Amino acid sequence: RYSLFYAAVGLAFVGLWFLARRLVEAKVENQLRYLLRALRGQPELQQQPEVQQGLSHLRLTLKDLARLGDDPSQQDLSPSGTPQLLDQIRGYEGRAGRIYFGLLAGLLKPGPDAFLAFQGRNRRPPQDPVNALLSFGYALLYRDCVAALLAVGLEPALGFLHTPRSAAYPLALDLMELFRLLLWEIPVVGSVNRRQWQKSHFEVTPGQVWLSQEGRRQAIQLYESRKQEKWKHPVLQYSLTYARTLELEARLLEKEWTGQPGLFATLRLR
Repeated sequence: RYSLFYAAVGLAFVGLWFLARRLVEAKVENQLRYLLRALRGQPELQQQPEVQQGLSHLRLTLKDLARLGDDPSQQDLSPSGTPQLLDQIRGYEGRAGRIYFGLLAGLLKPGPDAFLAFQGRNRRPPQDPVNALLSFGYALLYRDCVAALLAVGLEPALGFLHTPRSAAYPLALDLMELFRLLLWEIPVVGSVNRRQWQKSHFEVTPGQVWLSQEGRRQAIQLYESRKQEKWKHPVLQYSLTYARTLELEARLLEKEWTGQPGLFATLRLR
């Protein structure tokens, strides 16, 4: 029914496939760029075999995505073929994510007591302080993505990469993929390495960790501060705050279906 609805309203299957591939390419390329940038000043870490192998796998994932091509005639874009193609793209995203978070662990300096040690992504519930931070910030980002989509008249319940498997809106989850790194993961790494988080910021119980009221307050401040930082958007070619950039990407996504495609998800980390 989900696919039939898209066909009924005229959103071609080629559009779903192409947008999903472009979005995952942007996400993985930004992950790779960030890791390379962060490792630049850490030659010993950068030369470790597992790090080099991880970076190579991310580059390979980008090549795999590129091999899908831009020519719709090369793909099976039928109602039965498109879901398989989308699953393949999701598989590439999942593989890259596991590698990325594994390498991200090496960039964190958890302190002498290793309270902020991080060994990869876990959730539902988060099992360590860093994952608690990530989950909380993603929830803030999700809220902003829903608001941005509604502001431009898009239905957040109808996504192209994510499917309706929970109460979360799929299109909001799609838009989030562009901003998880830019708006939250980078600030979290910086704040952990600056020792800005204390044990009082977390509530630790067996099998799960959550932010305390004090921790939530500090996380919100970190997130809102990041939203006000500026960077140069590749479409407009002038500086915008990250908050405005998120709104702009929602607008560019809307244009994918209203006659001006090709501008969404072009932003890349410098």
